[in-house]
Amino acid sequence: MKDTALPRSLGEVGLASYAPYLMNRIMGRYNASLRAEMARLGLTTPKMRALAVLSVIDRPLIRELAVHAVVEQSTLSRALDALDAEGLVRREADPDDSRGTRVSLTDEGRAAFDRLWPHMAEAQAHMFRGIPDEERRAFVGTLQKILANVRRHDI
Repeated sequence: MKDTALPRSLGEVGLASYAPYLMNRIMGRYNASLRAEMARLGLTTPKMRALAVLSVIDRPLIRELAVHAVVEQSTLSRALDALDAEGLVRREADPDDSRGTRVSLTDEGRAAFDRLWPHMAEAQAHMFRGIPDEERRAFVGTLQKILANVRRHDI
C-alpha cells in the first residue's frame, strides 16, 4: 500500500496525527515514569536499557548491545564503564573477533534488573490500560513492521 500524496507541512498533518511525535511523547512519559525507581537503584536510562537487553540477550557484542538498547555507542561505553565498576556487568574479549567485546550480566546485575522489571512491566501495563489484548497485539505487530522499515541493522 502506497500513499499517493505526501502532506505539504507538519501543520497539515498536525502533531496529534504525526506518528514520530506520538512515539517520542509516549517514550518520554514511559522513561519519566521509571526515573524515580531508576535513581533509587543508581541507574540512568542508558544503564537501564543495557541491563534490560542483557537480561534477554546473552553476551552480545557491544555494537549489538548499542543497537538493541537504542543508545549511541559512546554513551553506552560510559554506561558500561559505570556498570562494570558497580559489578553489574562483565566485559570480555570475543574469542572469534579480537576487536570485539562481549558483555554479560553478573548475578548482581541480574538482581538489579529484577528489582526494576516490575516497575517497567507496570509502566507498560499502564500505557495499554483500556486497550483490548487484540488491539495491543495488532499495535505491537505494526510497530515491528515499522521497525523493519526503518532499521539499518540486521538485528
